[in-house]
Amino acid sequence: MSATVTEVRPASPYEAVGGRDGVRLFVDRFYDLMASDPRYAALRALHAPDLTPMRASLAGFLSAWLGGPRDWFDERPGACIMSAHARIQINAETARQWTEVMAQALADSAVDPELATRMNEAFARMAEGMTRR
Repeated sequence: MSATVTEVRPASPYEAVGGRDGVRLFVDRFYDLMASDPRYAALRALHAPDLTPMRASLAGFLSAWLGGPRDWFDERPGACIMSAHARIQINAETARQWTEVMAQALADSAVDPELATRMNEAFARMAEGMTRR
């Protein structure tokens, strides 16, 4: 008699952060920090007065990026996050602010530290790629 081995598939990063609700939690924390903490004033100045559309857009993008529903990409065929930011004057300071506030939002949202580290490393690469020198 042979035993059946059940393969345990590791959770996707999307599942590991808590799915849609988990992504929304850290995205909301990100924008709340950016809007309220004067250390992130230069980053906040790059955004429209109403952050509601950006909250939804970032949550949708990150959900797909983390392995969840791809609605953000389905609604924007051919979209490239790097190209979407090309018109924004992102400099080394605003890139640093973005990565710092994102790291704080992840920590405040109780994302697994190992996953948060991997995400923050990817965010740092994204920020560097978007920086106008």
